Amino acid sequence: MRDIARSLLANYEPRLNDAPGLMPAAVVLLLYERDGEEHLLFQVRSQHVEHHKGEISLPGGARDPEDASLLHTALRELHEEVGVHPDHVEVFGRLDDVATRTRFVMAPYVGAITVPGDYPFHMANIEMDELLQVPLSHLLSHAAIEETIDALGRSGRSFRFREHLIYGATARVLDSFLDLIAPPLGVERLPRL
Repeated sequence: MRDIARSLLANYEPRLNDAPGLMPAAVVLLLYERDGEEHLLFQVRSQHVEHHKGEISLPGGARDPEDASLLHTALRELHEEVGVHPDHVEVFGRLDDVATRTRFVMAPYVGAITVPGDYPFHMANIEMDELLQVPLSHLLSHAAIEETIDALGRSGRSFRFREHLIYGATARVLDSFLDLIAPPLGVERLPRL
């Protein structure tokens, strides 16, 4: 699976969004092997953060002025929020930018933890309540998909994992990744409504 993602993203030209008034941010869609199966890492945001309280998100955040690049932002935030050291991550590439309702534009990077075995995650408890490790096979299954309507009346694809619903900008990033890797994996995705 990693070889497929690495190969596809090596040649992928992401669509960038440089619309005025959007604040730059970056996130990491991170693969993590657990029990012999690929998982993706998500976080349940705490009630103490400024934006997106209680929502499911990807590790990441706003670009700081001292960040050398958006990739630096993504890896810095990953380390601060989840405790994954940048040296332990192989970055495969970048997906299309995604704008959020809070006027951020996220640069989503895809990568994988390269350290074998159980990773010693360290959550930033002020920012997150829970670290979700969701099996990739579940996210590719039709059972995970729900169609939802956001606060602006737009329909979109969301993903259910246990009692959690991954929706909004995070779901759009996830959906674009799954659309990219599903055909080479031989997985048929459901059409969008």
